[in-house]
Amino acid sequence: MTIRTSGILMHISCLPGGYGIGDLGPSAYGFADFLSASGQHVWQMLPLNPVDRQSGGSPYSCSSAFAGNPLLISPYFLIRTGLLSKDETIFQQPFSDDRVDYPAVAEHRRTLLSLACERLEQQGKSPGGFAHFCTRQKAWLDDFAAYMAIKEHFHMQSWSQWPQPLRDRHPDALAEMQGKLAKQIRQHKFVQFVFFLQWQALKDYCNTRSIRLYGDIPIYLPFDSADVWSCPQQYKLDENRSPTMVSGVPPDYFSTTGQLWGHPVYDWQFLQQNGYNWWLKRFAHNFEMFDVVRIDHFRGLVAYWEVAASAQTAVDGEWVQAPGDDFFTRLTMRFGRLPVIAEDLGTITPDVRECMRKFQLPGMRVLQFAFGDDFPDSSFLPHHHVPDCIVYTGTHDNNTIRGWFEQEIDNQTRVNLQRYLGTHLSAENIHHHMIRLAMMSVADTVIIPLQDILGLGADARLNQPAGAKNNWQWRLAKGSLTKQHAGWLKKTTAAYGRCRA
Repeated sequence: MTIRTSGILMHISCLPGGYGIGDLGPSAYGFADFLSASGQHVWQMLPLNPVDRQSGGSPYSCSSAFAGNPLLISPYFLIRTGLLSKDETIFQQPFSDDRVDYPAVAEHRRTLLSLACERLEQQGKSPGGFAHFCTRQKAWLDDFAAYMAIKEHFHMQSWSQWPQPLRDRHPDALAEMQGKLAKQIRQHKFVQFVFFLQWQALKDYCNTRSIRLYGDIPIYLPFDSADVWSCPQQYKLDENRSPTMVSGVPPDYFSTTGQLWGHPVYDWQFLQQNGYNWWLKRFAHNFEMFDVVRIDHFRGLVAYWEVAASAQTAVDGEWVQAPGDDFFTRLTMRFGRLPVIAEDLGTITPDVRECMRKFQLPGMRVLQFAFGDDFPDSSFLPHHHVPDCIVYTGTHDNNTIRGWFEQEIDNQTRVNLQRYLGTHLSAENIHHHMIRLAMMSVADTVIIPLQDILGLGADARLNQPAGAKNNWQWRLAKGSLTKQHAGWLKKTTAAYGRCRA
């Protein structure tokens, strides 16, 4: 018998705390306690990889598919281990409690982590487990640490602007630079060691409380990333290692001109001939970190929208087939049934559905999409749900439920919503009704963004796709989660058989 369960979508960066951004410190443990107290068994978060400086903090624009984000390392635990003093962690200007200032946070973390590394060097000894970590993660760690050290040496220029021998990874030039920057490379490895040490401790804490961690894999990586530099053959690049084709999606719900993401697209012929080696390592790494992973833009593993690198919008692209069946066959041979959620929103064709069916990959149902022009036939409506899917009131790309109700829905959608729920709706109660609607679904799993549990408005929206500014900055105010919230959520969850009261 399948167990009905539910949980909360809450990214680490959104947690409260005194260091400008949510991190793997006490607030993360406090949130795990809230999940337990409210009867929730899933904590879903966004990618935890390092964020690209030009992305405005987007966790979907990562400089590595494997490394952890240093901004999420907890200074509190560095104080506890004696590598920093409390006074050293105080920033010159007080951080905002409700928004993330990424440049300021990055400067602060860089200073603290550099100081911790220097202190470790002065002690003349390696922390316990560091050598084992470096050996175990060597497949990605050596390239990532070298990439970061060389990038800093060249004042954060893209690898495509480095001297050609380094750009093209000529062995002699690379070995010479690695020798010159040995100390810096070691420091980057140490930072990753600290991240994964703190991450594993939090994961263990959650798992012992029957909380499963759901991660997120961005399908693409930016051109200026360790992975593209270290293995350019698996991307569509020209002889000068510049992208020829880039990623995006055609016009959709979020944009009339589509979304031009601009990441280099994969050379699937090379990947297939290579036995999907990089992807196998990527999944193994994520399955070790998380109990379940969501593949963002899943359909791109079956067929993807590619656009010429010179294009200004995503309109003039085309769909290109990927070897999805062969790819997922290889994955299941390696891992068995995959603990994967397929993000199947947007333009989904029969071949994508067939891939999900064949490999038993559950998709997503978002209630905000249920009450539009295709009402009452929408697959997002609860009476069309199936057990093997995950129901959301909204995702990180949606407005909050209250913001959606107050600002986005038209009169007909409001009428459809009223007819379906059969009760008086207001800005003050819409989040409660939509959460109940999700919980009563036959779907095995329900995930609610934390903003919807608190009934927050549009100012708590995390991301607005298609180029909007000030994304990824929202943070939860300290003390916002109360016993009353936990009690209401636990009773509601229990009422629909997703936990015991």
